[in-house]
Amino acid sequence: MVFWRKKRADTSEPTHPQSASTETVPTNRVADDSKNGPSEAKGESPQQDGRAGSNSAESTDSTHAKKVGWFRGFLKKTNDVFNTDIRDLWKSEGRLVDDEFLSDLYAILVRTDMGPSMATSIRDSIRDQYRGRKVQQSEILAVIRERVAQSLKDRGGSLKLAAEKPTVILVVGVNGSGKTTSIAKLANRLTKSGRRVLLAAGDTFRAAAVEQLRIWSERIGCDIVTADSGADPGSVAFRAMQRAVDESFDVCIIDTAGRLQTQSHLMQQLEKIKRVLQKKVPDAPHEVLLVLDATAGQNAISQAKGFSEAAGCTGIVLAKLDGSAKGGVIIPIAEQFGLPVKFIGVGEKLDDLEEFSPDEFAAALFS
Repeated sequence: MVFWRKKRADTSEPTHPQSASTETVPTNRVADDSKNGPSEAKGESPQQDGRAGSNSAESTDSTHAKKVGWFRGFLKKTNDVFNTDIRDLWKSEGRLVDDEFLSDLYAILVRTDMGPSMATSIRDSIRDQYRGRKVQQSEILAVIRERVAQSLKDRGGSLKLAAEKPTVILVVGVNGSGKTTSIAKLANRLTKSGRRVLLAAGDTFRAAAVEQLRIWSERIGCDIVTADSGADPGSVAFRAMQRAVDESFDVCIIDTAGRLQTQSHLMQQLEKIKRVLQKKVPDAPHEVLLVLDATAGQNAISQAKGFSEAAGCTGIVLAKLDGSAKGGVIIPIAEQFGLPVKFIGVGEKLDDLEEFSPDEFAAALFS
């Protein structure tokens, strides 16, 4: 059963300012503020007016600061836990870096769910630089930020769009990870950028998931392919691909049933879906996005391992980041699997999906 939906997005729902629409260049909504910053007069260059270069630098610094502040808001729970604990390490002016200090710091770092490897690396770096010396909190935070930023370098990334449409995106994850909602947010983002989006409700094991995605499609104003409960997910994917090709859709996003990484028969089903997609578009899927629940903490790592091996994941969507005190889990995932975090979910509204920025994340998490 195929639905053709062309309704306007639900304007009664409160929304944030629209995100930047170009998926091929990393941007986010705060970056748009730079458009309102100082600009060079027509015909002038920085060589002709030294103020232009200065204004440009000031605008860049201002934009970076706004991004960090914006990230800090969504990392509030993680940031609060970390900063409360680390402040307690300083009972007086300065603190001697000894075994007790290093042990306490290590325990605090692990509580952010950054993983023992990164916590060990940071602890050892501080030991090597400052052992036997008194340090201020600002000095330790600077080391932590530098190590985390270095670890996450090149771990962000934009959505990969195919040279010839349709771009095919397969979305996987465990039940309850926020997968269906993340699909809706991504479809909304792409639709607002002017692209025609087709959804495939491939989670046929849960009638509620199909209905939820159908309702989202109506709000967004995009199209959707559905099937009766219990239908073969591969057949849904095939019909969606057929329609996406025949009707020249820009993007086809395919939902899949939630599954545990240990359920081998369901993991094999993902391989079947990929083979079905390739019958219509040989290089599909162009992206396999794994949706992880930020509140799952270290358990998200085992999920990433299982799905990455079985589904050939190309990137991560970290959902529910605004509600988690375990935002540091991004670090071990990026380290162990080399998967870029492409988007973060920062709320329940359709506009609450943003591109991940490693530098701003590190600055916001440990500031």
